[in-house]
Amino acid sequence: MARSLGVCLQSGQLALLAILVSSGIVLQILACALYNNWWPMLTVLMYVLLPMPLLFFVGSNGNSLMSSEGDGWVNFTKFLTGASVVGSVAIPSILKHANLIGWGALAMELSSFMVFGVAILWLLQMNYQDEYSFF
Repeated sequence: MARSLGVCLQSGQLALLAILVSSGIVLQILACALYNNWWPMLTVLMYVLLPMPLLFFVGSNGNSLMSSEGDGWVNFTKFLTGASVVGSVAIPSILKHANLIGWGALAMELSSFMVFGVAILWLLQMNYQDEYSFF
């Protein structure tokens, strides 16, 4: 009974994670479609580039990202990931400063970033609790 309850809870967490990612994508598209301005789609480049350093340089040891020590590749991965996160917030802010997008599109872009951030943190927490982790 306890194993089936654990599987059910794991499935529910995965479903909620999928809903979070889907709502982030919907917010991203709505930020462009509602205001008839497709400049905010530049942020998608950062969303695509964000996991690349983690996939290429970290390898199978996911705990090395959370520790303070590490070799050069782990530090380089942390730097590139941080630069991608800053770029995800900076691109919509710069577009607003240049008056290419409005306040509503900026709010939707930043809320989409927050939804994606919560989804990533939730995925990392799920992987930390699971003995069969993704990373």
